[in-house]
Amino acid sequence: MGGLLAALLIRSGQDVTVVARAGTAERIGAEGLRVESAQFGSFTVNPTVALVPPSGAPAIVAVKQYGLADVLPDLRVAQPVEMLSLLNGLAHAPLIHAAVPESRAVNGSINVVSERREDGVIEHPVDFSVVNVPRDAGDLALVSALEAAGVTVNAEGSEHEVLWKKLRFLAPMALLTSWADAPLGEALAREPDLTRGVVEEVAALANAEGVSTDSGRILRYLEGVEPTAWSSLALDVRRGGPTELAAIGDDLIYRADSRHLAVPHLQRVVNAIGARLE
Repeated sequence: MGGLLAALLIRSGQDVTVVARAGTAERIGAEGLRVESAQFGSFTVNPTVALVPPSGAPAIVAVKQYGLADVLPDLRVAQPVEMLSLLNGLAHAPLIHAAVPESRAVNGSINVVSERREDGVIEHPVDFSVVNVPRDAGDLALVSALEAAGVTVNAEGSEHEVLWKKLRFLAPMALLTSWADAPLGEALAREPDLTRGVVEEVAALANAEGVSTDSGRILRYLEGVEPTAWSSLALDVRRGGPTELAAIGDDLIYRADSRHLAVPHLQRVVNAIGARLE
């Protein structure tokens, strides 16, 4: 996802530095960022590559939750003038703000399907790429740059609402496919009562946290997704980790406990995934 956004920004004329671990940085430096996209076509760009972010430059944080601890120290040093994080879940939000207190930091979400294949190509097989940010972040220079690159940006609601509006759909899909070790259609059908229970518990927690949510709408959405689709969490669990289980599953259970909400179906699914990883 980070590679896709970087490539689109570069193609639109932005001066972009791609920050990556040493091995990835070396590969990108040698091969560039190669994209095959249903929305934007096939193209290659050759970005500037670095191991740490440039001081003061606006930054998009596109790591997975389990990679956040590795990048926060360098972000604290760089203190970007603007920062947009696109991580899944809710637990990272206060960490982002605490890391760059002098910056204009925003936690948003992204709706996209992209994957870096074994040959290094970034595959974007769908015709959409949507970034969601809080209403008061619509004037960010990063937002303007993404829009100019062809990404749809929605600026609506509070930061808390933006994160929850993705998580309420992502969490059931990610947890159920990981629990079943199967694509979404098979995972939904394996134990219908469990599927319904997970969806209803996620919806109840979202409502308790102030984000109006209809469990029926979540279920209809999941049933409308391509049944052969996998979640990135399920694929990471298959590989044996690291995973975003803590950010997507454990954090939901913690939040439910703090609100005295019973979530037995969520607990069962998260425990089963955790046992597989052990």
